[in-house]
Amino acid sequence: MGRRRARRRRAVAARCRGPDEPRAPPGPAQPPRGHRRPFAAVVTDAATGAVLSVGVNLVLASGLSGMHAEVVALCLAQAGAATWDLGAAGRPPVELAVNWRPCAMCYGAVLWSGVARLVIAGEGDEVEHLTGFDEGPMRPDWKEQLAARGVEVRTDVLRAEALATFREYGERPDVIVYNGGGRGRSTPAAPQVR
Repeated sequence: MGRRRARRRRAVAARCRGPDEPRAPPGPAQPPRGHRRPFAAVVTDAATGAVLSVGVNLVLASGLSGMHAEVVALCLAQAGAATWDLGAAGRPPVELAVNWRPCAMCYGAVLWSGVARLVIAGEGDEVEHLTGFDEGPMRPDWKEQLAARGVEVRTDVLRAEALATFREYGERPDVIVYNGGGRGRSTPAAPQVR
């Protein structure tokens, strides 16, 4: 594992709480160098808090619309565990901590990943208003649907800090909003991927 990657895992792990408390959603203020999106996620062992993977939004870097922080973190955890089902029999329960409620796409990824717990900084349309991103249509009963499938949801963990980060991001002059069917703002023009 590279030094930068190891430092990043230690930094995220340091923000985690004890095994009986939900892990804090990753701080978007500490993304990898050169990363400029405010979304981050971490997958941990729910009992020990051991960091299994860290994900940041890589849509612009990869040119792939599905590379949201939650999907990246879940895919890395699944690859590390060599299974698509993080909740498979005999596996310790895992937790996904995210710095806001998942968008419509990531909601599906959470449903099918096998995580036992979702910890989020908050929910609601604040992120859309502050950043211009289209989070997609969410079911009003999204938390109940997750609970019915065995996923515990904890919310409002570091909410004020997350909102401050999203507010700061949304006020930047170089924000690129890459979703919403081209209806988002984009300054400067999005980079071309070859």
